[in-house]
Amino acid sequence: MPTGSTPRDGANQRPLTGWLDRVALRRQPAAAAGETPRRREPRRVAVVTDSAAALPEAWVRDAQARGAFSVVPMPVMIDGDIFGEGVDELQDQLHRALASGRPVQTSRPSPGQFTRLYGELAAAGFAGVVSFHISASLSGTTDAARLAASSAAIPVEVVDLRTVGMAQGFGVQAALAVAEAGGTMEAVADAGRIAETCSVYFYVPSLEQLRRGGRIGAAASWFGTVLSIKPILGIRDGLVVPVERVRSVPRAVGRLEELAMAAMDDAGAPPRWAVHHFGNQELAQELSIRLGLRTNASGGGQLTSLPAVLAAHTGLGALGVVTVGSSGPDSSSTPGP
Repeated sequence: MPTGSTPRDGANQRPLTGWLDRVALRRQPAAAAGETPRRREPRRVAVVTDSAAALPEAWVRDAQARGAFSVVPMPVMIDGDIFGEGVDELQDQLHRALASGRPVQTSRPSPGQFTRLYGELAAAGFAGVVSFHISASLSGTTDAARLAASSAAIPVEVVDLRTVGMAQGFGVQAALAVAEAGGTMEAVADAGRIAETCSVYFYVPSLEQLRRGGRIGAAASWFGTVLSIKPILGIRDGLVVPVERVRSVPRAVGRLEELAMAAMDDAGAPPRWAVHHFGNQELAQELSIRLGLRTNASGGGQLTSLPAVLAAHTGLGALGVVTVGSSGPDSSSTPGP
């Protein structure tokens, strides 16, 4: 995704932190006369990510309300207007733009967004931050976060997870579980690296959107093939790579199912998966149900719409499946501390 034109800070974007962060910034009551002020104990480690993690909306709301988690929205430009993930009607506007062939662009968040967020977390009393982000080979987000981290008031470790979507999201969920349990920055960062074990496969009706965004990678040789070819792609070493070509949507969906089952069989761990969709939720639900029936683990799946920053590159009708490759903290419904 292009990173050359960074939108102005805060343009059309909602606040980056939840209401608990704002409450924490309020001044503490003054000590009574003669009373020794109590030293404020630092809070634990906070976890930050970007909207490319494709986390389920309900999970994000719950995690943000507990206070130690924040998502930085990644900008999407439609007809010259800049939007951030979570802005009302962005998904509908993106759907219409893609359907009509209007230009859609994406960018990295600005370093200023990260600077503000890290500063707010420091003011809220956190002892440190671990910031997990989309593959640096696909976006300049990690560079922006590192630039902000270099001048932050508290230690900030920026982790390039070398992946995207719920592979990134599974890493974030695992990391937050450790952070909320009182883990150190090192332990939180290590937990997030479960993302490296994840398999990512996705079907796109056309390679055109990926080509426009410059993210077609090794699949470029497939561009221009007959329209009946349906590409299945994957993420390896942080890049989009070609996996297979099939000749119909049902066969593409069937191959996604088989690839996901093979990945979970190889993992030797309780099955966990996520199915992504954009413009085809019913098809995604069916795929997730079949995975649950075949693994006898219906509670192991998460269903989530692709965030706008990813859908802008995959196009309408994209369908993806992510599987966790080794055991780790099952944080899909992490309780509060």
